Amino acid sequence: MKIILETERFIIREILLTDVDGMYDLHSDPEVHKYLGNSTITDKKKIVDVINYVRRQYVDTGVGRWAIIDKNTNEFVGWTGLELVTEEMNKHINYYDLGYRLIKRYWGQGIATETAFASLEYAFNKLNADDVYARVDCDNVGSNKVLTKVGLRFIEEFDLHGVKHNWYKIDKGEFKKTSSNTFI
Repeated sequence: MKIILETERFIIREILLTDVDGMYDLHSDPEVHKYLGNSTITDKKKIVDVINYVRRQYVDTGVGRWAIIDKNTNEFVGWTGLELVTEEMNKHINYYDLGYRLIKRYWGQGIATETAFASLEYAFNKLNADDVYARVDCDNVGSNKVLTKVGLRFIEEFDLHGVKHNWYKIDKGEFKKTSSNTFI
């Protein structure tokens, strides 16, 4: 197991095959998938495929989505992290995408904000990224708030498969300003 980061409350580590139950809880919930434009996963065997896909990204690009583990309970909470997007998205290619997803019972506790901020620290301090992007369904109020709270700025609205999304960006200089302030 490779620990990537730690925050005050969480260990952020590689997603492992032993995370199958937690990943299933996350990916089988229709409310979690409400704004994602994809279907829930109802077969644990398919979760193994998802985990293997993410683990392949670690090898191929050096980053990927990481498991969020509660330090006190050792429970799988969801995932956070960066993905190197190598296919065109909103006229961009080969960029770091910030993402996060939490099991519903963990919503509203500042976890997405805390772990997204840690992921940005990793992007700028470890990967030496120039900038990081994120996209979110315009109607996903909570996720739009998280992105602005950790310092990303709204760039534009765009259409993704017939659904309006917001496009966000933060660069290294903006992050340094944000990280010098309290964000939680």
